[in-house]
Amino acid sequence: MRSAAMSEPAASASSLPFQRVAIIGCGLMGGSLALALRAAGRAGHITGYSTTPASLQAALDQGVIDQAATSAAQAAQGADLVVLAVPVGAMAPSFAAIAPVLAPGALVIDVGSTKSDVIAAARAHLGPRLPDFVPCHPIAGKEKAGSAAASATLYRDRRAVVTPLPENPSAQVARATSLWRAVGCEVVTMDAAQHDTAFAAVSHLPHLLAFAYVNGLLDQPDGAAFMAAGGPGFRDFSRIAGSEPAMWRDVLLANRDQVLAQSHAFRQALDQIEADLRAGAGDALAARIQQASDARAAWVLGGPGNTSPHDG
Repeated sequence: MRSAAMSEPAASASSLPFQRVAIIGCGLMGGSLALALRAAGRAGHITGYSTTPASLQAALDQGVIDQAATSAAQAAQGADLVVLAVPVGAMAPSFAAIAPVLAPGALVIDVGSTKSDVIAAARAHLGPRLPDFVPCHPIAGKEKAGSAAASATLYRDRRAVVTPLPENPSAQVARATSLWRAVGCEVVTMDAAQHDTAFAAVSHLPHLLAFAYVNGLLDQPDGAAFMAAGGPGFRDFSRIAGSEPAMWRDVLLANRDQVLAQSHAFRQALDQIEADLRAGAGDALAARIQQASDARAAWVLGGPGNTSPHDG
């Protein structure tokens, strides 16, 4: 369902919730949020910065941003909303760059897929501005990266996880929550440890398995021929293997302990199925398949009791 806020007419510049927005990282996630905020009538002037000049120029040419900055600090100067949409491994230098220039009361959010490491980086580099940082994770994405894939509707009918800090004033948490609702998200609150455990299971491990599966095919002499023979099952299972490498390198390393725990649980389940195959235990194998089939059939994206895993 389209969020009511998405259909509101554009407000005058002086009444916009965020008159000056800085997008640090102008790829899919940051670019989509810029477009969504503009479409929702929530943002005035949008300045962007990317470490890749071609990406930054593309965002400017496509109207994702209004102005290109030469540094993260320049983009954040005078902004009342700063969005960090960089790989989680780049959060620490990004926080360090923007901390000295943040305007009083500016809201800082991120869109990272891990939270404990991002919060640690914020604590190390934001200093007295830490209370203005509200950690966030919108559960949305595509396997395609870059500003060319950005869409004003990327966040519509998805969930955004907010993991407030003890230092956050309630007003800043409310501003972050309102922002995500304005672009069409349902907002849920989790603590950082709970978040990282849950998403290791439903997002990070599936990506790891997809990468390993495709590499396992390619390592075989006939791997290319096997892939050429693939149909809908291969397409669906392997889709997220096309995700952005630097982003997923950082996510998997940042959340390695939880990912390794989930990988261990997966190996145990795989060992059980392999044991059934070796033994020719058809009834046991059918029971395991039935259990998985029933659970998957009952699952609904964004439904009660799940956190709507995403592609990024």
